[in-house]
Amino acid sequence: MALPAQDERTMPAVVLSGLDQRPLEHALTELHALTEQYGHVVVVCSQATPEPVVRRLHTLRSLLESDRIAFFRPDLPPLGIAVLARQLRQLASCDLSPGVLASAGRLLTHYIHAGAVLGSVARLDRVPVGLKAHAKSWMPGSQFAVLAHPEPQLVKIAPGVTLKGPEFSTWMLVARGQQTQGDWVGGLAGQWSVHGLREVPLPAESPVWWGTGRMTEFCGYLADLSVLYQLVTSVRQTSCHWCGLDVIGDRCVFCSATPPVHEPAPPRALEQRAPV
Repeated sequence: MALPAQDERTMPAVVLSGLDQRPLEHALTELHALTEQYGHVVVVCSQATPEPVVRRLHTLRSLLESDRIAFFRPDLPPLGIAVLARQLRQLASCDLSPGVLASAGRLLTHYIHAGAVLGSVARLDRVPVGLKAHAKSWMPGSQFAVLAHPEPQLVKIAPGVTLKGPEFSTWMLVARGQQTQGDWVGGLAGQWSVHGLREVPLPAESPVWWGTGRMTEFCGYLADLSVLYQLVTSVRQTSCHWCGLDVIGDRCVFCSATPPVHEPAPPRALEQRAPV
């Protein structure tokens, strides 16, 4: 889901829709045109993206024989994916090189708190669910609050029950699916001391990711471009030994190369003692 621009500097998003349903030639032409227009393309998609779409993406990259296309599939719920994509769109307006911008996604995921209020956890397989929670999910009216990232948490909603939130100020996005009882997320926003709460449509992949359509998804995130830029530029940058792009972290998002492992030098031979 492409979220609305955060500010006037936020770059527009390009949605690659129906990749597995359109003729291969049409998708190939579209991706080639994007690469030629912008120089580099970072494709952000969810772990819940259907496998035919993922295979088509890899096929397109192989046919184009391009090392200017990066695929990024962080382990975030769909609303968290949408937030991260918008943060990268914000940073795209800054003086960051393509390699740094693409690898910034891994850094920014650490500052995203993504979860949901669920009417059932019977089909939830993204977060550890105990047998007791599974049994309670079959009771009429039961609701659960789940934090999938950065640290998995699962609680049964009851008076005074909350989720551990970020230790820094955030904004919160809320996306509502089929109606859940009450406004527990609004209370959570107050406990997390968020700057504000905004509502957006529920991403299409959310019911698949969470295992139910009876849900309200939420995400706490950093919205200030200056804060995002400071986070990214404060990390040491290195050059990829394979493609030469400047990156942060231990893996280039474009060519997937990791720093070479240097074998330790053999110990120096013991000097031969002179005879007495």
